[in-house]
This record gives sequence, structure tokens and C-alpha cells, in this order.
Amino acid sequence: MRRSTLDPALWRRVTRALPFLAGLTAEEWQRLHDTTLLFLAEKEMHGARGFAPTDAVRVSIAVQACLPILNLGLDAYQGWVGIVVYPGEFRVRRTQMDESGVVHEYDDALSGEAWPGGPVILSWQDIKLGAAGYNVVIHEFAHKLHMSRGDMDEFPPPHANMEREQWLTAWDAAYAKFCGQVDRGMDTVIDPYASEHPSEFFAVLSEAFFTLPQAVRSSYPELYRQLTLFYRQDPYSRLPAAPP
Repeated sequence: MRRSTLDPALWRRVTRALPFLAGLTAEEWQRLHDTTLLFLAEKEMHGARGFAPTDAVRVSIAVQACLPILNLGLDAYQGWVGIVVYPGEFRVRRTQMDESGVVHEYDDALSGEAWPGGPVILSWQDIKLGAAGYNVVIHEFAHKLHMSRGDMDEFPPPHANMEREQWLTAWDAAYAKFCGQVDRGMDTVIDPYASEHPSEFFAVLSEAFFTLPQAVRSSYPELYRQLTLFYRQDPYSRLPAAPP
């Protein structure tokens, strides 16, 4: 789907199905529309396992991928072009060495995966299951942003105009707090999977930042403030005002 315009009816149908977009200003809507067009022109989207992405599928994925970079620009996703879409969960072969040095192989069922320098792989079924706090597209594209900025073993570095120490301190404190809650078996609004690794915490908090900002702002106010600086957006401010 490489076009200079988007069908207005298709655009309305796709975006109305994404409630976390509702609070965008007119100027932000236009920029999201224009960025989506550029994204579709620059990236290559292919189906796998017999899945044929429709125009609606392509636009939906592109819109959700472009939201995090709305104020960062498409250059944030430079260095790769491919997106592979499966109809549902897909399996990848893993190898892992245990403490005794024995190598184990197993199949891992995934809803999404991002490869360094390579494609983003997504499950359309899981994209359709998106809800407040859960968004496969934003999650995987947050990984892509992380990969473009440095070591995946650590939290990504902040932008040059941000205070590095404040950024990293906020992440370290929030991650330690969250992992402690998961270890104690506490219920968490954020997916417990985020405790697996700092890179997963960044991706999960990014998807929650855009789709459930009130939870991130309430649980991790300083981290929320840092995320507004990093993404140059404030999703909480887009929420409808609470009744008096």
C-alpha cells in the first residue's frame, strides 16, 4: 500500500477503533496522518503463514507504530524496513544453557518480536486483542526505539536535552519497585512480564504510557514525567476531564 493519500473512510474506520487516539488535537491528527503515509511508503509489510494484510490491517499497524514517534519523526525508525504479520501467535526456536552448562532447545510462542537491524514481527490476532495497557504494536516498536539507541541490556539513554541522571534514576527506582511487587505476588496493573528484563520493562511501560497513562502516572509519577520528555507527548492530558 504505497499511496500519496489515505482513503478518508478507511482512516476514520481504523482510527475510531483505537480509543487511545481520541484526545489528539487537530494538529496532532494531521501529523499522525502524514507520518502514517510516510511510514507506509518507507516500510514493507508482508503476511506470513497464509495471512494477507488488507489495507485496514496495514493502516492500523502503521498508525499505532507512528503514535510513539509523533513528535520524534520517522527517522527514529531508520535502518530497517520489514514488518511481518502472522495471523496469530508464531513460534521461534530458542536455545538456553542452564547452570550446569547443558544446552536446552524449546519452542517459544510469541505475539510479537523485534529483531536488531531486522524486521518487526507481529500477530494480528494479538493486535486485535489490544486493550488499555496492552498494545503489541507499541510494545515492539518501543523495542525498535530502544535498539536504535544502544545496549538492550540496559534502559535506553535519554535524549541529549534531558537530564541523564534523572532519567536513569527514575527507571531504576520504578523497576526495583515493580520487580519487588511481582516477587511478592502482588497484583499489578502493569503486566508482570515487564519484570523479566529492563528492556521489557521499557516496552511494557511504553505501551501503558500511551494506552493507560493514568495508571503509569499514578504508580510512577517521576517515571511518567520522564516519559513525557522522552516521547514529547503527555497522553494523560488527552484523557476526558473527570466529572466534578
